[in-house]
Amino acid sequence: MAKWYNGGGADNDVVLFSKIRLARNLSDTPFKSRMSREIKKNTVKKLYASVKNSDIAGDFNIVDLSAQSAVKAVSYAEKQLISPEFAKEKGVFLLSSDESVSVMLCEEDHIRITAFAGGLATEKAYESADKTDNVFINNLPIAFDERLGFLTASPINLGTGLKVSVALHLPAIKSNGGMPRLASMVGKLGLSLRSLYSEKGAFYLLSNQISMGITEKAAIDNINAVAAQIIRQERNLRDVMKNSEIWEDKLYRSMGTLKMARRLDFSEFIELISDVRLGISLGFFDEDLFDVDFLIHNLADGTVLSDNDSEDSPELSSKIRAEIIRNKLK
Repeated sequence: MAKWYNGGGADNDVVLFSKIRLARNLSDTPFKSRMSREIKKNTVKKLYASVKNSDIAGDFNIVDLSAQSAVKAVSYAEKQLISPEFAKEKGVFLLSSDESVSVMLCEEDHIRITAFAGGLATEKAYESADKTDNVFINNLPIAFDERLGFLTASPINLGTGLKVSVALHLPAIKSNGGMPRLASMVGKLGLSLRSLYSEKGAFYLLSNQISMGITEKAAIDNINAVAAQIIRQERNLRDVMKNSEIWEDKLYRSMGTLKMARRLDFSEFIELISDVRLGISLGFFDEDLFDVDFLIHNLADGTVLSDNDSEDSPELSSKIRAEIIRNKLK
């Protein structure tokens, strides 16, 4: 089945994906930090049963990480389907066939729903998350307070328990020295803007920081409005790059390295693919953004090793990655 990131989406020259996360807890069960092993096990069973007996049962598979290799667990975390901490704990989660929705069971909160959609499509991602959320709300006693909203393990998530994120590719703003100013500006609006890949490339995640005293719709509208402004700024700066021989040379060099390299570590790959993605949007290259985004989502170390039956040979990740890229970017 095709994965959610194979379909592109609105404004995908700048926006990689939209992401929704919902945090929920059961009112009759202690938070995870105070759970015994037996209570945790029974809670996971209860949560799974509520989905298994619902009309969305066919949408999900259950993944028990205790039956998976450590590398496979890391791969799920690399794709943002689970948290790195959850991967280490070897927990249990639900995953839709196209990987657009995942539900961690007994992570920090009892229920952590994550939904993705390609491009700027926060409403689409929210609809998917909300559909899953309704199953839990309609069948289980969810912790909710009239004044505080949904009760969560961390006070920062009180209220809607909603985190809205948009992944942005901002090479023009970054090269123009505008990222510190932009991060400061969105911070004053109650949002955050952080690097998506440890300062490598020009990929950033725009997210809301406030979930209390604001409706889900308002939070989504705020992110969309700010994202739209950033998209316009990025495109305006890219227009200047189109006629720059210096940028043309840089981007073609990056494409050449990707097409010819025999070994590439993930950090170098992210730097180079960021340039190539920009080159495609500027019209320098004929490659499809869908192919580039496929590579971004699938070439972190754990995923490369897991998908290519090389979990016992981590030293091969750079070689395998380079080969995959050469076959994709012909």
